[in-house]
Amino acid sequence: MTTITRIAARGEGVAADGRHVALAAPGDTLADDGTLIPGPHHIDPPCRHYPECGGCQLQHLDDESWAGFITDRIASALDAHGLTTIIRAPALSPPHTRRRATLHVEPSGRIGFTAERSHQIVDLHECHVIAPELFALVRPLKRLLPSFKAKRRLDVHLTLADQGVDVLVKGVAPEGLSHHDALTAFAQAHKVARIAFDDGMGPETRWEPEPVTITLGGVAVPLPPAAFLQATTEGEAALVAAVCESVGAAKITADLFAGLGTFALALPGRVYAAEGARDAIMALKAAAGRAQRLVFTEHRDLFRRPLTTAELNRFDAIVIDPPRAGARDQVTQLAAGTVPVIAYVSCNPSTFAADAQRLREGGYALDWIQPVGQFRWSTHVELAARFSRSPS
Repeated sequence: MTTITRIAARGEGVAADGRHVALAAPGDTLADDGTLIPGPHHIDPPCRHYPECGGCQLQHLDDESWAGFITDRIASALDAHGLTTIIRAPALSPPHTRRRATLHVEPSGRIGFTAERSHQIVDLHECHVIAPELFALVRPLKRLLPSFKAKRRLDVHLTLADQGVDVLVKGVAPEGLSHHDALTAFAQAHKVARIAFDDGMGPETRWEPEPVTITLGGVAVPLPPAAFLQATTEGEAALVAAVCESVGAAKITADLFAGLGTFALALPGRVYAAEGARDAIMALKAAAGRAQRLVFTEHRDLFRRPLTTAELNRFDAIVIDPPRAGARDQVTQLAAGTVPVIAYVSCNPSTFAADAQRLREGGYALDWIQPVGQFRWSTHVELAARFSRSPS
């Protein structure tokens, strides 16, 4: 017999003898005949679709083990680059709080997430991850979308906005009066904030009784269809708190990969916000202007044209929240600079650790990391970290 000691990056349990065991939790026992004996951290998954549905990989873990998995993922990534630091207790989002999701719809009407490591759609009858407002539209969409007679799989992006649920259907466009009437009836019956369709030419709004917004930093920001948001309000709050703690009372801060302004609108003093997505940066510019926030925006592709070291050195602090691939070129410019404080937000511990090594080689210290578990019961790990440079 052997004991399960940890969870691997893809969610399998790892036994003391090195074997990987599906659906195992730390503290479980693996008998000689392969039988898994549940331990103190192994719980009964609440959802009938687990483990078939690919939306969750770790529903059999209690919160203590899930938090441990998140911490281990970050520590392992750091260790691979010779780094260590204080890793705080992870901030975990509760069930039923995810405010954005992408569901897939087959022509037959089957709707849900894809199965684990498969393109097969799991027809959702319950979901313990997404917000109730999103799940409430699953059955109505199942009735509505087959009437469009799409010949291929559709993607449906659901986002919980200030006014209700924002719906973007990709892969088809409504045609004729019957579709218009069906959409109007659907939207009115379910109090939908907006319905847009994208058949490959960009989103086209078909229902929006009032402008759709998302409140960030106390400011109502116009919400483009399927725009990026932090997955939960709890996760967003944890990341914003960590960034604000890192920046402190900086008088002027640069927010790189600013998006809609999740951090820019929460920061003190003056803020320069750079973002490559035009619709996002225009929404932030409009919102900051109406709220009279001291936010200067620039539409700038930071992969093709990162801020130079000379440009960066004008700021008291830098906030950087790059995509999963990290921001090697931008971090190289940062590492050569003299900015006192950097707040780095990441959704990929591996690329974060690589960038952290570059910053360390440039003279920065990694002060601490705040892990965040926004994607309930998944192997997805996010974090916010503080880097500082001592005055020379």
